[in-house]
Amino acid sequence: MDKSQPGYWCECWTEDLTKGTPPTLRGSLDAYSASQASRWVAVALRTLSPALDTYATDKAWKWLYDGRIETRRALPRSEPCTVSITHTGTRITWTIHPVLFLPLANRQGTELPACAHDFKPHPTNV
Repeated sequence: MDKSQPGYWCECWTEDLTKGTPPTLRGSLDAYSASQASRWVAVALRTLSPALDTYATDKAWKWLYDGRIETRRALPRSEPCTVSITHTGTRITWTIHPVLFLPLANRQGTELPACAHDFKPHPTNV
């Protein structure tokens, strides 16, 4: 990869609403298509839905049937998307943001710049 590539940065956060603590990042994914990004959320919702209360299950399946289509239409237009469900005091939120993935520098087969050899470690007094 020698130039930037469009894609989607996906995250899953949980928040304990009863304690008022900040959200915790539970997982992330770099997706290279809108369908891959929405599939990540869909798999999580399908997996969780049997354990959710009725309201949260209904909300999850509503997104799976209707919201997923809207999400897959919005992402190519560079619109971020969020899906949240709340179950017994815990909010689970998935976010999908359009991004440009930049290539990483690869030093294999290349020399370090000459100035890199100018820095010498100094002994420390312990």
